[in-house]
Amino acid sequence: MAERLSPLGAAFRPGMHGGPGAGPGVRLSEVTPPSIMEATAWPGRKGALAEAISAVTGLSLSARPNAGAVSAEASAFSIAPERFLVCGGAELPARLAAAITIETGTVVDLSHGRTALRIAGPRAEWVLSKLFAVDVAPAAFPVAEARATSHHEIFAQIQRTGPDQFDIFVFRSFARAFWTMLCDAAEEVGYEAAG
Repeated sequence: MAERLSPLGAAFRPGMHGGPGAGPGVRLSEVTPPSIMEATAWPGRKGALAEAISAVTGLSLSARPNAGAVSAEASAFSIAPERFLVCGGAELPARLAAAITIETGTVVDLSHGRTALRIAGPRAEWVLSKLFAVDVAPAAFPVAEARATSHHEIFAQIQRTGPDQFDIFVFRSFARAFWTMLCDAAEEVGYEAAG
C-alpha cells in the first residue's frame, strides 16, 4: 500500500507556538492509523456488528448510542444508529471484511477520505469548547465515547481517547482548514505541533 501524504501540507509547522511561556497547554498532531473503516449493520444487527468488530480488534464494544472503545492498537465508536467508525492497523480492512458477514452488514474503507487529528493535554477541553457546542467534561463525555458535531461547515467526529486526549476525524479535504482553526484556538494556551 502506498504511503499517504499528509493533507496538512505547509499548514503543519512543528514546534511550540503561542501561550504564556509556561509550557504548552495542548499538543496537536495528526494521527496516522493505517486504516479508517466504516462498518454498517443491517437493521436490527448492530449488536452482531459490534461483536464482529470486537472479535477483530480486541475491543470491548457495545451497540448502545455513543458507544466506543479504545486500545493502543485500535479504536471504534458509534457514528449513527447502525454504524461504527473503526481505526486500526493495515490488516484491519481484510480482517473486518472476513468477520462481517453479508447477513450482518457492510464495511467501507475511508482511509483516503478521512484525517484524524489529536489534541492532548491539560487544556484540551478548554480548546475544544471554543470550537464545538458539545459538553466535553468527563462526566458528559467519558473516555472511549464519541460525538458527531460541526464547526461552521466542517463536520467532525470526536472520540475521547484518554483522560485529556481527543481524536477528531474530519473529511480529508477540510483537514488543512480545520488544523489551522485548531491551532488558532490553541494559541491562547500554547501548543506544541508534533509529528
